[in-house]
Amino acid sequence: MSPENKIDWEKAMSRFLTIVLIGAGVGLNFVAHDALAEDASSTTILPQTTIRFGGPDAVPSQLRNDARKKDTLTGQDVLLSYREWTERFRQRTGISYTLDYTTAGLFPSNTISGENSFTSGAVRFYGQWELVGRGGDNTGTFVWKVENRHGYSGPPVSAAAADIGLAGAMLSSLSDAGNRLTNFYWKQNLRGGRLEIIGGMLDVTDWTDVYALASPWTGFFNFAFGTGGAAMALPDDAALGLFVNGMITDNLYFVTGFADANADSTDPMNGFDTVGDGEFFKTLEIGWVTSQDRFYLDNTHLTLWHIDERQAAGVPDGWGVNFSYSRSFDEKWMPFFRAGYAKDGGTILQKSVSAGFAHHFGAGDSLLGFGVNWGQPNETTYGSGLSDQYTIELFTRLQVSENIQITPDVQYIKNPALNPTANHSLVLGLRMRAVF
Repeated sequence: MSPENKIDWEKAMSRFLTIVLIGAGVGLNFVAHDALAEDASSTTILPQTTIRFGGPDAVPSQLRNDARKKDTLTGQDVLLSYREWTERFRQRTGISYTLDYTTAGLFPSNTISGENSFTSGAVRFYGQWELVGRGGDNTGTFVWKVENRHGYSGPPVSAAAADIGLAGAMLSSLSDAGNRLTNFYWKQNLRGGRLEIIGGMLDVTDWTDVYALASPWTGFFNFAFGTGGAAMALPDDAALGLFVNGMITDNLYFVTGFADANADSTDPMNGFDTVGDGEFFKTLEIGWVTSQDRFYLDNTHLTLWHIDERQAAGVPDGWGVNFSYSRSFDEKWMPFFRAGYAKDGGTILQKSVSAGFAHHFGAGDSLLGFGVNWGQPNETTYGSGLSDQYTIELFTRLQVSENIQITPDVQYIKNPALNPTANHSLVLGLRMRAVF
């Protein structure tokens, strides 16, 4: 691709995604208003259906959770009529979608620059269209997700970790990267939903090393508690790839796939060039679940991964192994234990161990989360002689109404490995997510 064509593509993609994000919210809401006027019959929002495979951030999982009737602190559902219309729209067309907006702030102590306020936001439009076998188990579905990630007047939330001197990341999704294409793939269910094949531009974290609290949109802020525990070399979103996931028995499953290691979600079409470099992320996971419909709630797994050398980026090849245990008890308590080891590959940490729990309190969809992590920075990435890092995080996700979550958060980081002047940082945080 020539430089001239690449510039044209970037401008066109930016305009296209901006139009999609704005048009989705405005256009679909106008359609909903008209449809409500002509179809005022009562419709019950469907309960959560079988989760199949994938974590809480996978579009099919997120759509089901968005549509599910929730126990809220206020009992308010100001968008009930609209949500009922979207369910009727899904039944007629096979199309499900969500428009959401997330904003957050991090306020750390002992930063390198002296900055103590980091704020940014993101608007996302994601959905799926069942085009084959609608209403059955062996569906063929087109899945998409587009985003605009933006800062406000100061540095974005994603910049806070580096300013603390943390070998890690915090809410890295809330950057100022602008327009992004995150998902654009086909998902084919087979064997009554016990086998699925996914191909296209995908996010490997949707299926790799998943558990209920890994999402930066609804779970922990610190990536040490996310996919791979910061000890896995993950490609960017919108990576051209293929995954095959299946149930071996009623409880035993496998997840395996590969994706372009040089993906760039801000320039997704360039993936058709970089995939030719033959530099891939590969993974194989074997796990046990209490049942397939509780895939990321009651899950124990072992994940193996390898990533090729990325010559243009100057990053060596590497491999690693991750273990995860999480189990929900009485729909109230969920303890977890997670560990990872990485050999090279450009990972953040080479060893990582996390433990903690989640507790649903009050109205059932509000959540308290607590985690402790020990991490050893990767010597190949940062050099030798760095201190081990220790992180404690506590958050409370408050389901205020059907479409609004507010999450206060506090972190204490001991020995941020890349901070030359301070040996700790206290980080206060606040995140809000609104769903439409």
